[in-house]
Amino acid sequence: MVNSKHFVLVHGICHGAWCWYKVATLLKSAGHRVTALDLGSSGVDPRRLDEVYSISDSLQPLMDSIASLPHDERVILVGHSYGGMGISLAMESFPDKILVAVFVTAFMPNIIFPPATLVQEDLELAKMLVKPSKLFLQDLAMESLLTEEKFGSVSRVYIVCDKDELLKEDFQRWMIEKSPPKEVKSIAGADHMIMLSKPNELCLSLQQIAEKY
Repeated sequence: MVNSKHFVLVHGICHGAWCWYKVATLLKSAGHRVTALDLGSSGVDPRRLDEVYSISDSLQPLMDSIASLPHDERVILVGHSYGGMGISLAMESFPDKILVAVFVTAFMPNIIFPPATLVQEDLELAKMLVKPSKLFLQDLAMESLLTEEKFGSVSRVYIVCDKDELLKEDFQRWMIEKSPPKEVKSIAGADHMIMLSKPNELCLSLQQIAEKY
């Protein structure tokens, strides 16, 4: 019988919970519980973009979801692309509620530099818009957002997508070098939208992580 875990899936910028539908179905079929969230003004979230004033507003659905967990439940937190910023802030806020954080070809900040330094010059994000969004660079420029005591206490796994044309493999490897996670996995031939192009391979990696952590 599968060792059932609870996965919380966090989408990247301009997307929504919809992008996880293939992976969510596969994980549920394997016996896991899955929560795929729409962040503020994303997906079917009713708020307009001009009603989301800060990254805290954007991440409210994620933070509320984790805060509502039973006191003895811990989740596997998965972030894709810009969702890596969101799960990092969730790690800082709820380190005791997270079994492991998985960065899927995602921005992975560290405690040395403000998170905004990773994206300040990444204009390619603006070319990938599916739904208008914000980067909240001013919020992410604060140096005290992440700490070793909280963010640093959560186990991290990075999944490299070697054919990603948005977050190039060299950039993924640079983030890994600057803040080494416990484990690095690589999925050959995976592009940026791995959850749609290689859902079976991604699901297998997530299941392996669930078994290990």
